[in-house]
Amino acid sequence: MKEHKFGMEYINKIAKNISDNTIVPYEDLPRYDLFLSQVTDYLNDKFQGEKYTNNIVQNYIKNEVISKPEDGKKRGYTKVHLTQLILLSYMRPILTTEEIKKVFRLAFNEINDGEDDIISWEKAYKIFSDLHNNSLDDLMSKEHFNEQKFQDMVKDMDLKSDDEERIGIFFVVMSLICQASAIKKLVQNIVNNYEGK
Repeated sequence: MKEHKFGMEYINKIAKNISDNTIVPYEDLPRYDLFLSQVTDYLNDKFQGEKYTNNIVQNYIKNEVISKPEDGKKRGYTKVHLTQLILLSYMRPILTTEEIKKVFRLAFNEINDGEDDIISWEKAYKIFSDLHNNSLDDLMSKEHFNEQKFQDMVKDMDLKSDDEERIGIFFVVMSLICQASAIKKLVQNIVNNYEGK
């Protein structure tokens, strides 16, 4: 097993790799309509650590979080459904099902009526992709990820040299947790308190 040097350079490299490789470009989504089993296989492949089942997707449809498949078609799941489910996959760790519905209603009104959409799902997905691709870069370039700041915190503790790296990584992780927690609370507050027309 290759040993890694867990400094800020390595963490920035991980962040860049995640930013570059985690979201599928819209053009690379399947062009042909899919069976439900193909949809769940696709999502489970792209979102490792998640376990999508037919029941989970059907519950999102039943609860009107995502749109219904096209009537009478065996392959009733379109690129729009994949787009909805991928966006939902990013929201699931942060928002409740009801909060996700509220977010989708901001841009798409009634989920099963494509005629009242304010923007297209394609446009929403492409904008999300651009935001996503830049988010980790922006996060890692913030002043609070100054490598010298973390090194100074560790040095002030007068630790054994073997422990310095571990404690430095501990502080990086705790800093990210603080940010994730604050961002989650901010997102939930915005979603739950925004009063549309």
